Formats: sequence, C-alpha cells, structure tokens
Amino acid sequence: MDDGNPASPRENELIREKTVFDGWRSITAALYMALLGYAVVVGIPVISTTWVEQLGFSPAEVNRVAGADMGGMSLGALVASLFINRVNRRLVVLAGIFMAVVANSLCIIYVSYDATLWLRALAGVGSGIYTSMAIATLGGTARPARAFNLMLFAFAFTQFAEVTFLPYLPVNGIYGLFIGLYLLSLLFLHWIPAKASVKTEENQSVERETSAAGSQFNVAKIIPWLCLGAVFFTYCNIGTYWTNIEIASVGAGLDDSMVATAISYASLMSLCGCLVATLISDRFGLSKPLLIALFFVAVSANLMAGNITQLGFLASVYGFNFLWIFVDVYQMGTMSNFDRTGKYVTLIPGAQGVGQIVGPNIAAWLLSRELGFDAVFNMCAVASLIGMTIYALVYLRLRKTIPILADAA
Repeated sequence: MDDGNPASPRENELIREKTVFDGWRSITAALYMALLGYAVVVGIPVISTTWVEQLGFSPAEVNRVAGADMGGMSLGALVASLFINRVNRRLVVLAGIFMAVVANSLCIIYVSYDATLWLRALAGVGSGIYTSMAIATLGGTARPARAFNLMLFAFAFTQFAEVTFLPYLPVNGIYGLFIGLYLLSLLFLHWIPAKASVKTEENQSVERETSAAGSQFNVAKIIPWLCLGAVFFTYCNIGTYWTNIEIASVGAGLDDSMVATAISYASLMSLCGCLVATLISDRFGLSKPLLIALFFVAVSANLMAGNITQLGFLASVYGFNFLWIFVDVYQMGTMSNFDRTGKYVTLIPGAQGVGQIVGPNIAAWLLSRELGFDAVFNMCAVASLIGMTIYALVYLRLRKTIPILADAA
C-alpha cells in the first residue's frame, strides 16, 4: 500500500526474472556495440572541428552534416524497431554493419560537402540499426538501469580516448577507424541473442510475453511516447551543445589548446556521474533525480550564452559532462522499466537521432541569421527544460496510477 513516501532502496527496484540478455557474452557484445554506435555522438566536438579544418566546412555546414548523421541514426532506429521481433536480430545487426562500413568507405573517396552530407546520413542509418539492437539487448536485462549505467561508465573512457587521440588522425583516418571497429564486431555477432523470448542458462526461465507498454503494469501507451519526446528534446540540447562547444569557445578567443585539453579531461567527469547516478537512483529511484539533472544541464548550457570567459567555459563543460550521464542513465532505465518487448527502447536512438538533427539544424539556422552562439546555447537550455517538463508530467501521471513504477530504480 502506497503511503506517499519515497520508496526504499529495495522497494523501488522492480523484481524481474533473468533472461538470455543477462549472460556475460550478450552484455559484453551489447556494450561494445553501444560504444561504437554512439562513437560519432561522443566524438562530435573533435569530428566537427576536423570537418572545419581539413575539409573547409563552415560552422553552419558542420551543423547540417552532424544533423544528417544523427537524422540517419533515427531512421535506422525506426527500421530496427520494425524488425526487432520479426527477424533474427543478428541479421538486423549485420545489415547495420554493412551500411555503416559502406558509407564510411565512400566518405574517404568523396569529400565534398554535398557528398559528405548524404553519406553521413547513410552511415547514420547503419549506426542507428546497430545501436538500437545494442540498446534493446541491454534494456532486456533483469536490471536495465545498471546495464545502462555500465554502458555510460564505459563511455567516459571512450569519450576521453576519442577527444584525446582523434585530433591526431586525418579525417580519412577517423573514417577508417570506424570501419575497422565495425568489422571487428563480426567476430562476436553470434553473442547477440537471436530472439527475445528464450531460456537462460542460469535458471532456464522463459521471459513472459509482454504487452507493448510493459510487462508488470498496465502503462498507458502515451507514456512511452511522451518519454521518447523528452529524449528528443534532451538530445536537441546535447547534440547542439557538443557540436558547437569547441567551435564557439575558440571563436570567442579562448586558447584552442586549453579548450581541447579541458574537453578531453572533462570527459572523465562522466565517471563520477555514473557512480553518483547509481547511488542516487538506489535511494530515490530514477524520476526525481532525472528532473533535477535536466534543470542543471540547462544551467550548464546557459553558461555559454553571453560573453564566454575561461571560467564560464570550464564550469559549463565540466558541469555538462557530469550531468548528461545522469540524464541518459535515468531516461533509458525509465523506458526499460515498462517496455520488456524492446519495441520502445529500440526507438531511443531514433529519438536521440531526431533531436540531434533538429538541434544542430536550428543552430545552423541561428548562425546563418548571424544571431551568434548566444542564441544557440540559449536554445540548448530551453530544450533541456522542455524535456524536464515532459518527464515531470509523466512522473505525476505514474505517481497517481502506478507509484512503484514512478519511483522505480
């Protein structure tokens, strides 16, 4: 019986049976795929600068190319959601690998802005298919929030590696690295479960067939769609912020080596973010910390509006890097708590991709109208606050109807 008080650490954690997704091989393969699938997202500050310096793209063109990549990712996620429960999942992953390898290979040959724009969109489709299957695999585990936290903990290392070492590579070297890493995943493709409802080695239990909205609760179908809308707005912010943070800071007169070093080491704040996110969610669940994190993400983005100082830049980039981990852990875990089929969880990269095409393209429009980076980072803050508002409405709805789900960890 709900007494209106926050759930205790044990009470707010949903009890689930282990499935085939809980095997170490499945989790390892999914983690690798997720890290690679999101590699462009994580490394976009460096990649965007490379497009400017080595290919001669303007800041507005960089935003459009980044948006095309992320837009393709959203389309790929939609494709994956259509086939996830109809086709062998390994074949779906293989299709994503093929598209990503072909597109990145062609990017080495064709380097004009128009060609790069369309080829990055194609690479994004392959990446979206590939990443969606990884997210669905992690979301199918018995403790999805922990699985996503592990994924984002690993992101801190890959982000640090990308922003540290990618600047030393020519643009073709970056594409070649992606190609090699996608091909490497063929070695453990068979570790990805072919279907959702199969027996595990540990307990030979069969995952229950679930409704589209949830396995244990009758969740209104609008709830996952609202959450996907919130993901869209949060990634309008995240995608635009990372696309422009380095360009805006250097353009404001800050030392470029200091900016690059700060962004590199700020990625390590994600490690702290993962650890703190786990401790907080164990005590207070996912929803309330998510709302607080989104508010302070907006504050961090807004620090880049106005006169950009070294202190303001450092506070913004370190704060943002610490907090966006909270957001991803909590919103992915929240979706997985009421979607055991993977239908909606698979669409998370799609919502992220749409946000990252809309956000940078709005930024490109603002910059083309000579409104400057002030308007860009103000837009980032507003997008984060809109996402926060949507999650607040979802939380209030669940708090009235399914309290244990509202405060679940």
